[in-house]
Amino acid sequence: MRPLSHLIEGKPSPVSVRPDDTVFTALNLMAQFDIGALLVLDQGRLVGIFSERDYARKIVLKGKTSKDTPVREIMSDRVSCVTLDQTVEECMALMTDKRVRHLPVLGANNSVIGILSIGDLVKETISDQQFTIEQLVSYIQH
Repeated sequence: MRPLSHLIEGKPSPVSVRPDDTVFTALNLMAQFDIGALLVLDQGRLVGIFSERDYARKIVLKGKTSKDTPVREIMSDRVSCVTLDQTVEECMALMTDKRVRHLPVLGANNSVIGILSIGDLVKETISDQQFTIEQLVSYIQH
């Protein structure tokens, strides 16, 4: 299986908002980039993550409005992160354990260098399994 660096290599830079940006601004960015979560950065430091789940559970269901609510009020501030040293399997286990769908990837000085979604990890797992199947078929046929 390829290292995490290869998984984030071809991806665009993570999209982020500031804690004081409105939820409406965050939703517009998510729609513009067709993504399900945004990093929340305060002066370049990761302070949270904002997801569609946060919006559904903390705005819609609580009767708040997205134009009047700052991201800081509803973001998840306990963010599970990974580093390039971790494996796809470890990332999937962490996502399962923490019940999250996105993992920021941290580099030197805890700076964010990417974000992985559950879809990225599933795609990599399927690709790796397909490669193994092809190798086994080739071995059996020869």
